[in-house]
Amino acid sequence: MTNISGASSGSSTTRRGRVVGVPMVCWCGAEIVGKISKSDPNPYRRYFRCAFAVSNKLMDDNHVFKWVDEALLNEVDRLSSEAKRLEQMVRESEIVFDGAEYEKMVFDKVLMKVEEEVFQKVESVVSESQRYMKKPMIVGIVVCMIVVGLGNFI
Repeated sequence: MTNISGASSGSSTTRRGRVVGVPMVCWCGAEIVGKISKSDPNPYRRYFRCAFAVSNKLMDDNHVFKWVDEALLNEVDRLSSEAKRLEQMVRESEIVFDGAEYEKMVFDKVLMKVEEEVFQKVESVVSESQRYMKKPMIVGIVVCMIVVGLGNFI
């Protein structure tokens, strides 16, 4: 494959491998520039090219060359797959969130049940203590009345 503007091939290969999407920098570290083809097979077709290769008018080299339309299609495909991955993550997080909501609901029910049981036990202890305290209170009241009655006689 040749990496000149007249080439009809669209795959961009470099020493580092195939460039997917819109190239940002060449393997050599040079920036990527946009150019327009002036060749007969691809007139006015836009392409990305390594700035170093352009400035040195290199042909048939291993520096980045990629047609803009193919780069943009690659980029759309990449973004589409990324969007699908993010949607899946959102769906999974909703499931986790729903699970958390369910756990919170179960926790609230258990908490209410525990509170009811504690309330019932406290009520039973209070009523039992009131029952045990009734006799001593009655005895205390009777003793007070006797003391007051005897105090009036004396």
